[in-house]
Amino acid sequence: MAVAIEAPFHVLAVDDSLPDRKLIERLLKTSSFQVTTVDSGSKALEFLGLHDHEDSPISTQSDQQEVAVNLIITDYCMPGMTGYDLLKKIKESSYLRDIPVVIMSSDNIPSRINRCLEEGADEFFLKPVRLSDMSKLKPHILKSRCKEHYQQEQHLQSNSESNNSSNPTSENSSSSTSSNSHKRKAVDEEILPHTIRPRHS
Repeated sequence: MAVAIEAPFHVLAVDDSLPDRKLIERLLKTSSFQVTTVDSGSKALEFLGLHDHEDSPISTQSDQQEVAVNLIITDYCMPGMTGYDLLKKIKESSYLRDIPVVIMSSDNIPSRINRCLEEGADEFFLKPVRLSDMSKLKPHILKSRCKEHYQQEQHLQSNSESNNSSNPTSENSSSSTSSNSHKRKAVDEEILPHTIRPRHS
């Protein structure tokens, strides 16, 4: 009996530091994730098919979108677009907002951590990132997938209900027409005996 092999989850790792990028790539691959690495927030958005000044995917994204991204892990401190800016862009996009985002930082600053979590980050890792941190990623991906499947089912159900609700209209109208004819027949039968009753002299 053949067993279907599930494709590995795909993680997009974003960090301007080459050593840190190599480290996170090695940790992710060791944990059986498929990995794509980029060195800036703008390149991450480009890979995802989103320009850094747009909220919808660009039309020339077919090559990138052949490989779905299941999770994004990004450094907080990067030149140009920070990890926080990237997080906001992703969560503002109706197309990308359901992708889990994990922020990494060398600085343990509670206000920064809280700000990222409030903006929609699923996790905040302190650098150096460890192999044990990788086990925290899969639950976020599975949670996102369950949410996506639920939304698809709700969409299909609402479409089915709208189609069903459009059909009974004609049935109701025909049944009402039929009931009206029955009523008229009953009235005629009720009136008819009175009109043909013989008169006594």
